[in-house]
Amino acid sequence: MCAAACALAAAGCGAGGGARGGGPPDAAVRTEAPAPEPQAESGDGGGGDRAHRPAHPEHRAADPVRVRIPAISVSAAVGPLALGTDRTLATPENPARTGWWRDGPEPGEAGPAVIVGHYDSDTGPAVFHRLRDLRAGDRIYVDRTDGTTAAFRAAEITSHRQSAFPTARVYGDTNGRAALRLITCTGPYDRAAGHYLENLVVYADLTASGDARSR
Repeated sequence: MCAAACALAAAGCGAGGGARGGGPPDAAVRTEAPAPEPQAESGDGGGGDRAHRPAHPEHRAADPVRVRIPAISVSAAVGPLALGTDRTLATPENPARTGWWRDGPEPGEAGPAVIVGHYDSDTGPAVFHRLRDLRAGDRIYVDRTDGTTAAFRAAEITSHRQSAFPTARVYGDTNGRAALRLITCTGPYDRAAGHYLENLVVYADLTASGDARSR
């Protein structure tokens, strides 16, 4: 997500939206998109970062550990990402890895799970450099800590100026469906500002969830 000439922490391309506990993040790093209203908590008694989950037990999942996108030859580790003090979603320190919005749904759980990755780095193309080549219908697999895999199908690929990031759509209600969002940077690179001017968002829908690591 970060431009080749910029530092990851300063100009990494993240994602905007909502978070449980502390309210939603603002849009992508370096964007000014408004955040949705914080969600009311309904604690499950367990405490911790994930204080509550949607009441859809058939969609309960586990934390992601790897994302695989055969159509663009991506197989990358996934790590948890938290919100910064500025209410933006952090970006992965390693451009070869992706990051999952840990305060949001797990992949396969009801709601929009969000995974972000860099477009490039100071050493060349990064993990989501070819995300723009994805097409509707392409498959996306997310392996999880419990040994299962959530399988998704890309439904739509869009790009937006970072100043108009579609926060509500990316992080909004999915009517109980399990969904996935993949986000990176795209568009022109603003050398003066040190970042790209657009975000690319892949919207994907769950097709299967279970023991599918062999796919």
